[in-house]
Amino acid sequence: MTDQYEVLRTVFGYDEFRGDQAEIVAQVIGGGDAVVLMPTGGGKSLCYQVPALVRDGCAVVVSPLIALMADQVGALRQLGVRAAYLNSTQAPEDRADVERRFLAGELDLIYVAPERLSGQYTRDLLSRGQLSLVAIDEAHCVSQWGHDFRPDYLALGELAELWPDVPRIALTATATRRTHEEITERLHLQRARHFVSSFDRPNITYRIEPKKQANKQLLDFVRTEGVVDGEPATGIVYALSRKSVESIAAFLSSNGINALPYHAGLDKRLREDTLHRFLREDGIVVVATIAFGMGIDKPDVRFVAHVDLPKSVEGYYQETGRAGRDGLPSVAWMAYGLADVVQQQRLIQMSDGDAAHRRSQSEHLNAMLALCETASCRRQRLLRYFDQESGPCGNCDTCLNPPSTWDGTVPAQKLMATIWRLDREYRQHYGAGHLIDILRGVDNKRMDQLGHKNLSTYGIGDDLDANTWSSVVRQLLASGYLETRGEYGQYYLTEAGVPVMHGKVPQLFREDARGPARTRRPKAAVATVDLSDEDKDLFEALRRWRTSVAKEAAIPPYTVLSNKALEGIAQTRPTSDEQLLSVNGIGEAKLERYGEAILDVIETFTAA
Repeated sequence: MTDQYEVLRTVFGYDEFRGDQAEIVAQVIGGGDAVVLMPTGGGKSLCYQVPALVRDGCAVVVSPLIALMADQVGALRQLGVRAAYLNSTQAPEDRADVERRFLAGELDLIYVAPERLSGQYTRDLLSRGQLSLVAIDEAHCVSQWGHDFRPDYLALGELAELWPDVPRIALTATATRRTHEEITERLHLQRARHFVSSFDRPNITYRIEPKKQANKQLLDFVRTEGVVDGEPATGIVYALSRKSVESIAAFLSSNGINALPYHAGLDKRLREDTLHRFLREDGIVVVATIAFGMGIDKPDVRFVAHVDLPKSVEGYYQETGRAGRDGLPSVAWMAYGLADVVQQQRLIQMSDGDAAHRRSQSEHLNAMLALCETASCRRQRLLRYFDQESGPCGNCDTCLNPPSTWDGTVPAQKLMATIWRLDREYRQHYGAGHLIDILRGVDNKRMDQLGHKNLSTYGIGDDLDANTWSSVVRQLLASGYLETRGEYGQYYLTEAGVPVMHGKVPQLFREDARGPARTRRPKAAVATVDLSDEDKDLFEALRRWRTSVAKEAAIPPYTVLSNKALEGIAQTRPTSDEQLLSVNGIGEAKLERYGEAILDVIETFTAA
């Protein structure tokens, strides 16, 4: 095939490219390099899959996602694309067969992990065949200052010299300006064209609330917004530690939620089974560490929840971006508290790396805190982090339920004066709990033993309850006026905080919302609101057929046909192969494989 539009139509079943896709595809087909920043669900894969089918030879796709390669390749084979992968999960005879097919020119795309591509054997093998292009997926992994650094990605810069005439395309959904620059430098893509799409995901509602009883808050959220038309929705819950993952999954399961744990410490077979169930079944909630989710193409994840504070805005954006890839309403929910901040800062102090690296991690965390504590539109602040300006979105908690604000100048002075006096009079520093006890005049044995009742600030904050004081501490921390140090998260004034203590910088604090802002979600989120009741019934019949086909073939249902393709069929009710081909998402391979069965489903439904 020599025309990208023919490939798009006949293989992928689409009439036109979206956004920058056409320009990116033309750049790579013409032999040029490209750096692509595009949000999750924006169609990054087409940017290298289409050129791979237009240019002569086989495309090499570098991906860190060994656990997903089989599904990625399986989805392409469903389209009639000659795809394969090389990784450590294969038997030697299977790897040998893939190598033979590659050298014989029988493959269009081959997926490899970065650590395999850094080996001389694989490089020699690929150099003996004809390469059409090299696609480096999840390219942010090359950045040592980013949120998901993978050392094996550093060696990928050598590919520019190894195959100088082969175009390269680096793609990611998550990159600040600094990470973008590092991708360009480390992968030797200074001569590439750069394509930066909008980072906005308007179908996602962002909600963040103070952590009080995290498990109960999560359960309430899943029960109210993890349900679509009365049926459990698919979701992901992220927790920081393996122990938390297991306890939360057990708690949700004991309360009737179909929840499964996933972390690196579990048996490999159990992890694979969990991943396969998540991809193939509806209504599964996976509770996981951040090791889970990258590269997952499942389109109908309705919510992503965080019960611990993410390390960075980039990580938060990428993780929440796994919701709503189908463009339908979805929710990103998080509960966080002061303990999360202390824990993250302790991890930063204990981390490997020099002072500059720890400082960079602290900057990432501070930006995340600012997002949590903002009284303005969350989406606005999130996009601004990626150098993109926007107006208020009307679809985050602070827009749907604007928080009240209050003058916190005097409470800020009281708190900071307590920290300053403890340092000056006792050469001591304490965590938030003890500071709040001093301010509220708590009378206990520890206060007597330490002599802190003698502080001039003892009891001067008894007009505020402990939760409000916690909010004051969080917001001063988020603004950079306080910092924590040491294993137990002792509080210190920063240089910027001194004028605040002296009342020279007024403080306007957000008041914690009394109740959550519910998402503006259509009643039926599994189908578009444009479907009539009768069309929805046909849509459900098509979904049942798709589930049966996917189960028999042991593949994820969305790789058979997407929801949008099923909706198109339900609306147009084609009666011939030619009419089926006019539905977005149905190409020639899908028509040949499923066309007759789809027409039978329509005929049976119509006759009933």
